[in-house]
Amino acid sequence: MTTSNLDIDQRLSGIVSGLRDKLDVEVARPARGRLRKVAGVVIHAAVEEVRLGEICELIDPRTGQRAKAEVVGISDDEAVLVPLGDVAGLSSLTEVVPTGSDLRVAIGTHLLGHVIDALGEPLDMDGWPREVVRDTYPVHAYPPSPLTRGLITEPIQLGIRALDGLLTCARGQRVGIFGEPGVGKSMLLADIVRGTDADVVVVALVGERGREVREFVEYQLDPDGRSRTVVVAATSDRPAIERVKAAYVATTIAEYFRDRGKHVLLVMDNITRFARAQREIGLASGEPPTRRGFPSSLFATLPRLLERSGPGERGSITGLYSVLLEGDGTLDPVAEELQALLDGHVFLSRELAQRDHFPAIDVLRSRSRLMKTVATQQHLADAARIRELLARHADVELLLRVGEYEKGADPLADEAVSKIDGINTFLRQASTERETMDRTHRHMREILGEGT
Repeated sequence: MTTSNLDIDQRLSGIVSGLRDKLDVEVARPARGRLRKVAGVVIHAAVEEVRLGEICELIDPRTGQRAKAEVVGISDDEAVLVPLGDVAGLSSLTEVVPTGSDLRVAIGTHLLGHVIDALGEPLDMDGWPREVVRDTYPVHAYPPSPLTRGLITEPIQLGIRALDGLLTCARGQRVGIFGEPGVGKSMLLADIVRGTDADVVVVALVGERGREVREFVEYQLDPDGRSRTVVVAATSDRPAIERVKAAYVATTIAEYFRDRGKHVLLVMDNITRFARAQREIGLASGEPPTRRGFPSSLFATLPRLLERSGPGERGSITGLYSVLLEGDGTLDPVAEELQALLDGHVFLSRELAQRDHFPAIDVLRSRSRLMKTVATQQHLADAARIRELLARHADVELLLRVGEYEKGADPLADEAVSKIDGINTFLRQASTERETMDRTHRHMREILGEGT
């Protein structure tokens, strides 16, 4: 039986078509590498064609277990990755598959009222929508162009008399709240979240104790406050990369609402733990330590993160970043760097906290660099006078304690002594108190004896 030329051509065509389909499948199949070494918090993998910041999938062929990791370094012919989440169960057979994309977070108004983790996944499912059309934003983004930012012209109400009255904060300002452990940083931030007039509040709890997350949501937020708040939590037991990503994800969510014309308050508690987690990753990936054990990459990372807050073309992000001080902070490189980068600093005093004076704000040591931009001339004059009285009272306080103060020798000192009780009453504020800017201003006028 003979085969016609037509049949031969058809068979050859089929073979060529099959080879072409197989070749297309091989080309479309993503490049795969193999896990080589796990050292501390980093993974070394032999994988080609990856870039810094790219997300890779870790797939164990025996168990089918999957995890994600981010490329943070490239050494010779190996990629250095940090796993996003738990990697227990992975083995030397684990395959590393580049995804070709950076980390992105699903975002939208459905986040309001919810607590999410550092990857944008819900920690509370109650009320979480099953089906929702969501945008995705890149976790790592560039700050707005300096020439497209709106000008700062308005104050933001924080609901704390000492801040609104004497350290007025502007919409789009970035302020650090500095203090040693136990002086009330977290409590002050919680009071601000309840008392602010911002449209949306985004709270990043970075490296907090696990119990504090639920306590913040259940006890510190009233129903109205919770409905306009998004909480991003990465507790102290989570991997360092998650503690870092929590700060970025919270900033990304704030950017989403800012781009829609909202005035957003971004609260980060605290940025010191972000810096320590970044140090942990940097050192594990092979960076040399520079300033007191911190790698140089941290001091390039901080301004890139902080510059993403501030005014935008339409809305604004007002950033409040709590900073954990080591001692008096003079030898703390993170605190020193943040003071230079931020638009204001609020120092909390251990001495005031020991006197049960809360919030324990050291007014004389603190400063808002944008207060003169947004406060009225009368407000500025009243605030300057109260600060002057506080400073003069501090000068004669020792004489008062030992009974050596002579009334009548210094009129300014006499006025400071007579009004110090009223000033301290103004500066003290219970967590249940809510103050508006107008009431705060009237209270300042009454302290100075100027009426309303």
